[in-house]
Amino acid sequence: MILVFGGTTEGRKAVSELEESGRLFYYSTKSGEQDITLHHGIRIDGALDEEKMATFCLDHAIRLIIDAAHPFATLLHSTIVCVARRLNLPAIRFERLYPPRAHDICWCDDYSHLPNDIHTLLATTGVQSISRLRYLEERGVKVFYRILPRKSSLALALHQGVDENYLCYYQEGEDEMEAMKATGADAILLKESGMTGGFTRKVEAARQLGLRIIAIRRPPTDTYFHIVDGEHGLRRMVEQLLPDFFPLHSGLTTGTCATAAAVAATRRLLWGECPEKVGIQLPNGETIAVAVGYPAVGAKVVKDAGDDPDVTDGMEIRAEVSFVPRDPSEFGNSTTADSEEKFPIIIKGGKGVGTFTLPGFDYPPGEPAINKAPRQMIISNLIPLLAASHCHDTLQVTISVPGGEETALRTFNPRLGIQGGISIIGVSGIVKPFSEEAFIDSIRKCMTVAHASGSQRVVINSGAKSERYIKSMYPDLPPQAFVEYGNYIGATLKEAHALGFRKVTLGVMMGKAVKLAEGHLDTHSRKVTMSKDFIAQMLQESGCTSSTIHRANGMTLARELWDIVPASQIDAFCDTVIRHCQAHCAPLLPQGELTIFLIDEHGNIHALSHP
Repeated sequence: MILVFGGTTEGRKAVSELEESGRLFYYSTKSGEQDITLHHGIRIDGALDEEKMATFCLDHAIRLIIDAAHPFATLLHSTIVCVARRLNLPAIRFERLYPPRAHDICWCDDYSHLPNDIHTLLATTGVQSISRLRYLEERGVKVFYRILPRKSSLALALHQGVDENYLCYYQEGEDEMEAMKATGADAILLKESGMTGGFTRKVEAARQLGLRIIAIRRPPTDTYFHIVDGEHGLRRMVEQLLPDFFPLHSGLTTGTCATAAAVAATRRLLWGECPEKVGIQLPNGETIAVAVGYPAVGAKVVKDAGDDPDVTDGMEIRAEVSFVPRDPSEFGNSTTADSEEKFPIIIKGGKGVGTFTLPGFDYPPGEPAINKAPRQMIISNLIPLLAASHCHDTLQVTISVPGGEETALRTFNPRLGIQGGISIIGVSGIVKPFSEEAFIDSIRKCMTVAHASGSQRVVINSGAKSERYIKSMYPDLPPQAFVEYGNYIGATLKEAHALGFRKVTLGVMMGKAVKLAEGHLDTHSRKVTMSKDFIAQMLQESGCTSSTIHRANGMTLARELWDIVPASQIDAFCDTVIRHCQAHCAPLLPQGELTIFLIDEHGNIHALSHP
């Protein structure tokens, strides 16, 4: 069992990840005022001291604590560490993302260390900090306190003796500059609350108004915690500390593996370092640690797909790096921000990485099959290393995958026109097993390639078997025009509409057809099962006898209908099934012509006799 302390954006993210497990967990907030929906979690509200927290953990068999509370909730952080140590429980600290500490901000460690020459101050540090700032008023400083528009916040502020005229309220979506100007303050006080706490937004508004900016540094994190700073890292840490909580474990994309190998190879080249793990930043800004190894040259990462059925699982993703000299006149202004222009990086594909041979991808034919997101990951992770080394030569990164040519033959790559190896892919950097998002993203890529092939028609199928049968109907179409939808019929049709396809053929077999006919555009067995009542309705519409309907009620698999429905009525039944499917699918293709083929177990194709 897991106990989460939240009440924050990070708390919401933790809940979102834990809900995917389908397991019970507890979510604790101090005030109970956060609006959050829990399906598998149980909410508990109210402050817990050390004894109450320890008792709760023992009574509810807590095996892991996640601290996703506000970074300045120092008493709670301390209590969690004390209880975790006392009960020998692992504890994760879900940190926020923080921007670098800017030099134009006056940084303080405590409220008592604020500058002495403030005249009018807008304090955005919350209602709990009011009592610690009242000493400024005794110095003659006019202090405005911005608090949340809650009854509890107002009551606490008034209890601390604040004149209500010096209270202003935070409103969701308000203009920060207008809110600051309304007080007439010449200085603003912030907590280092991170990206989700609006710190950057407030700082930028204050800069534009020319306000003096004072910030309280965030408290240090206890070394007892396992620290993560994003939802992906949180899930992977839970999988490590509590392996049985998630029924399926996440993995790394080939893009993440290539990035980690490139980072390790660059550190080896620049400083001779060969760490066992390197930290890399994912596209969402969080950092995760990836294990790396070192062949004779460069570095490597063994692809861990988690529990996702990925043919690249266990393969080595390698990176070799070298410098290409640049003319000093190309270095540009050394005071400019770190960028690709200042630190150019060339990314190449080595042995085992495929090459694009058709249009429709992020890069033109002839380029290595390394997609846009992984390339950007590699570049954004290497620029800080180059900046730290003060090297301005061009860095060349070559990604290779031993055995990639053979493995690629078991993927969609040959059909998509990617020759000679696998693709380096991944949008989020993390693979969730049987991820709906990942599958739909692959459908989107296949549909884009089909569109780029110039074909006026796209043929969508549930898998290789139905595609094999239906190809005979369209012998002149290029291979790229045939796309597998798996179970995501609705998402595939929407993509066809978005790309402007005017002619779409949907091939479907009976098991998915009876679900689609009832209106289920995602036919996965985890989400929907066939309805025998609805099948009975369609049989009745087709003129079948009560005897046939009774036999159908005893079937286990939908494909048994091919034997149950009499040959004299099979065409009428197929027409009924297709008509129902058409009613649900055609609206998703409003400017297109949709043809639906129902395919039997022998490859015979049934269509409406009067479309």
